[in-house]
Amino acid sequence: MPQHWSPEAVPRPRRRKTTTRIVLAASVAAALVGSGIYIANASAAETTVPGRVQAESFAAQSGAQTENTGDADGGKNVGWLANGDWLRYDNVDLGPAGSLTLTARVASDNAAGGSIELHTGTETGALLATFPVARTGGWQKWATVSATAKTHPAGSQTVFAVLKSAQAGDFVNLNWFTFGAAVAASTPAATPATPAPSTSTSAAPAGDGWVNVDKAKWDAQLAEYNALAIRPLPAGKKHDVSEFNASCKASHRLPDDPIVFPGMAGASHMHTFLGNSSTSATSTNESLFVNTDSSCQPAGDHSAYWIPTLYDGDQAIDPDGVTVYYGSNLSGDRSKVVPFPEGFRMIAGNAKLQIPTAQVGGNTFWCAGGAGKIGTSADGNWPICGDGSHYEFHLGFEECWDGVHLDSPDHKSHVGGRDNSGNCSGKFPVAIPSLGFEISYPTKGSATGMKLSSGMQSSMHGDFMNAWETKPLAERVKNCLTQTVKCNTAGEY
Repeated sequence: MPQHWSPEAVPRPRRRKTTTRIVLAASVAAALVGSGIYIANASAAETTVPGRVQAESFAAQSGAQTENTGDADGGKNVGWLANGDWLRYDNVDLGPAGSLTLTARVASDNAAGGSIELHTGTETGALLATFPVARTGGWQKWATVSATAKTHPAGSQTVFAVLKSAQAGDFVNLNWFTFGAAVAASTPAATPATPAPSTSTSAAPAGDGWVNVDKAKWDAQLAEYNALAIRPLPAGKKHDVSEFNASCKASHRLPDDPIVFPGMAGASHMHTFLGNSSTSATSTNESLFVNTDSSCQPAGDHSAYWIPTLYDGDQAIDPDGVTVYYGSNLSGDRSKVVPFPEGFRMIAGNAKLQIPTAQVGGNTFWCAGGAGKIGTSADGNWPICGDGSHYEFHLGFEECWDGVHLDSPDHKSHVGGRDNSGNCSGKFPVAIPSLGFEISYPTKGSATGMKLSSGMQSSMHGDFMNAWETKPLAERVKNCLTQTVKCNTAGEY
């Protein structure tokens, strides 16, 4: 099995000293260790001011975190903002057509500065206004900057705040915007605490990025699973490793991510997709069952898997093989492992983590076979392999589930690791298969260095949308994982 690596154990890049961080809502404890964007909530603590939109009331974002603020309003501000990050605000009433005065409440302790561009409609839509950002004397030393839009679309609009700076690090904190006398159409309520597994009764989304499991459907899937009898071991076969797998090839490449950027074609960095050949920005669990053609075996697996594309210079390198392992590392009773529910999805790794190889506290690209590693690239961040060797990467996902949600705002907070006893308990009491990607690349590396579409090798990450047919998956979990037997791709002993 691939070595399990929890990316949360690796220090985040771009850190600075600041006040205690509050990540979106108290119930979202692991936000922003995943790849990119997630749906968020506003805090209801701030006083409503005509025309004001609190910075943390974004509907979606890329690259931000929230924290307690020392500004006069109290509440929270949005920080950790760097070049290329953005925030999306829905239903912002810009009022009637004509000139519009806008303000932004900012704080910065970065001499490089930058700007905040407001665009309507999309991230690259019509430019509404630009706020200059200069050093204010501290990350909680606040100043109000103004801008004027001579013309603008009238009424309720989607507004993107896009961060621009000449340097890569954090350069600004945001507390609020005002849009003349306009008022944001709505301020969502705070994210509720994650309910206990027994309270899930609805098939509807819980809101704010939390997607509830359909309890009736999940109960039926569990009933089908529990009714299966374990297939006896043949003579001479021993209990050894809890494992089965899907054997995959690269299917296609697209700048899409149906988990992080659903419905937003081209919004992501380039991904290499495995499995379902129809996977794109618009993919859903239902669509994966409509087009079941797959680059993975067995035939019962219609799931979508994807990873950032690896490049040598400008040349994309597709994996020449990926084994998707399903196993169990529980220390206790492995009969407690259950299949993934229909529509389940999750992410492992951190697309925003950009740190040198020497500081990576987990898996890295390594040289498998042959002469192994014989050196490193000029920047020291990528291995160079000898004759007969090639790149490999092992990526591990969490194997405990909250039993309530198919997805979460950061696509990670509904899953977690095993407890100190090696079992699933507490907030994540349900044991699911331990998913791992073993990725093989036909390259030995190069002296000039390699790159991922997401950046340095520390940004390696993987996504999973479950679209297994329920019976083939149930049979493999029952016969291979709970019985502690190593099975092949066909699910045979």
